[in-house]
Amino acid sequence: MKTTVSNMKLLSLAICSLGLLWSCEPQGDPTPWEPLFNGEDLNGWTQIGGKANYRVENQAVIGSTVHNTPNSFMTTEKMYDDFILELEYKVDSTMNSGIQIRSNSTPTYQNGRVHGYQIEIDPSDRAWSAGIYDEARRGWLVPLTDNKDAQEAFKQGQWNHYRIEAIGDTIKTWINDIPASFLIDDKTHSGFIALQVHSIGKDAKEGTEIHWRNINILTDSLQKYTKKSPLTPVTTKNKLTISEQKDGWELLWDGTSTDGWRGAKLESFPEKGWIIEDGVLTVIESEGKESAAGGDIVTEQTYGNFELKIDFRITQGANSGIKYYVDTDLNKGTGSAIGLEYQILDDLRHPDAKLGNHEGSRTLASLYDLIKADLNKPVNEIGSWNTAHIISKDGKVQHWLNGMKVLEFDRFSEEFQMLVSESKYKDWPNFGVLETGNILLQDHGNRVSFKNIKIKTSN
Repeated sequence: MKTTVSNMKLLSLAICSLGLLWSCEPQGDPTPWEPLFNGEDLNGWTQIGGKANYRVENQAVIGSTVHNTPNSFMTTEKMYDDFILELEYKVDSTMNSGIQIRSNSTPTYQNGRVHGYQIEIDPSDRAWSAGIYDEARRGWLVPLTDNKDAQEAFKQGQWNHYRIEAIGDTIKTWINDIPASFLIDDKTHSGFIALQVHSIGKDAKEGTEIHWRNINILTDSLQKYTKKSPLTPVTTKNKLTISEQKDGWELLWDGTSTDGWRGAKLESFPEKGWIIEDGVLTVIESEGKESAAGGDIVTEQTYGNFELKIDFRITQGANSGIKYYVDTDLNKGTGSAIGLEYQILDDLRHPDAKLGNHEGSRTLASLYDLIKADLNKPVNEIGSWNTAHIISKDGKVQHWLNGMKVLEFDRFSEEFQMLVSESKYKDWPNFGVLETGNILLQDHGNRVSFKNIKIKTSN
């Protein structure tokens, strides 16, 4: 009998211990989430952009609309790169809103305007909630036009649940557990998370609200917790976005072939000196010699009024350039073809940065040898992608770098002709004033890569 009682006591103790352990385990989701919002105040968050009203009630952040103010953003003070985010929201049926991720606000980009990926909140009949929009940059990246299940998953007037995964160059979203978006894009790798209150028109009702709650994030062991998505990913490399298609942009390079390009001094594309790998066009290293390996390449077509965008990536000490209004019949000898040049350079390491007939005119994004770029230009680190943007309309030309205008000039003006007369181009006839010309990527003997080459033309 003693043995039996003793065994019963041990069993009872074991059961109690097991119950104690069980009570310590989290109920439901075992994921080690970290709260982004403490449920009591907006500690750790900062409002930028517009002047919409934000407050905390019943463990929720509430944003309400205000007239005569731009889009407002309640942003995390901490920056995030790779993460998994889950939250709930309830929105007025007349509002448009969104969750910003990997977003930024810098003085050099449209005077601090918030820009970056936005996970859409759309209670309208369009029903694109959990689609991906690129705020203040490229517009729609992943609309839900062909995803009926996700469109129907939104609950009008009720709490909706989002799951957002941003890992590497992949962004995936779910709305109420239904897969919504799958994007592969490497434009931005880090930034804040923000809760948007959209601006409203003068006739819209002021004070309409959106509520957010249970805002939790995971930043460690992401591969353990990531979910597979059955959706086919949308890729943006060497593709036109929906907004670009509507605005008349065209791909100038297809990402795989040499179609539309030839050597500047050849009838066909160079047989050496240039490689195409994984959607990237690269001029290879050849000891820094100008046009001595494969040589410059140019478009087969010529262009007059245009906008040109090119992503480029340089290596340490590299030199290259994007030329426009190029006449390939000039300079059939050694060296590069002749045209206006958007300079590509490692300013810190290449000696050309300190040379030029006009001070600073051979630095990155400058009009080579003629006009220096703004000294406050935003430059991404070596090995990262930068975006060159050239706008030329009726003689007025602008150079942009990473969203900032860094110089402008009138190529038909007396001031421009004076600059040319003082430069290395003074002996070339009609330099910079051709009605049309080729666009050129320069071989200067250093390894430089290009992708997302796009153009928009106008009369």
